[in-house]
Amino acid sequence: MFRLTDVLKLFSLNAMLSDIIGRGGKIILDGIVRFLSNLNINPNIITFTGVIISLWSAFEFGYGHFFQGALVIILAGLFDMLDGRVARVSGRVSKFGAFYDSVIDRYSDVIILQGLMVYYAREQMLGHVVLVGVVVMGAVLTSYARARAECLIPSCKVGFMERPERIVLLIIGGLSYGLPETNYFYGRMEAVLWVLAVLGNWTVINRIHYTWMELPRNTNSCPEKNHNADN
Repeated sequence: MFRLTDVLKLFSLNAMLSDIIGRGGKIILDGIVRFLSNLNINPNIITFTGVIISLWSAFEFGYGHFFQGALVIILAGLFDMLDGRVARVSGRVSKFGAFYDSVIDRYSDVIILQGLMVYYAREQMLGHVVLVGVVVMGAVLTSYARARAECLIPSCKVGFMERPERIVLLIIGGLSYGLPETNYFYGRMEAVLWVLAVLGNWTVINRIHYTWMELPRNTNSCPEKNHNADN
């Protein structure tokens, strides 16, 4: 089991890793974007490549190769960062591209988490299977709650467990298995899953409450056909 101090240390490590990746990778990323733009590659192909790599990550997780799975997530994340940037640089930004990217991101999230679910099922760890299921609920409903809320109010970006934080935490959990077994941070995937389960669903609840509070001040709404499409 994990302790509260484990959770706090995970948050600290998450923030530090996010900052290092964000600053250190920008120069390299800009160069790759320019290269792909010059090749005239369709950004939607880059997006689809990312979900294929997520399947690879799920395969690694499913066989208990958590460290390798985390490395593959990093690779998939690279493609996730590239598609939008390539679209902007090459002048191919479109509403469909934004929609397609969002849908593919949801597929990637669920596919990766299903890999963990398969592993725990194979190990007959029912409690962990349920835990991953709760994480999946939070991951899917976090984006859904925002999408539905913004049919009714101008913006609903409240909450602090969105996709970037979720992916970084999964990477940290996986990479922890590459440490020596005597290291304090070794094998922290369970702690990561508890953090994702609690804070992911708390973000959903937060968005529900925020929308409820904001509705009296707003009258915007989605077209009726969009309401029906989601039912």
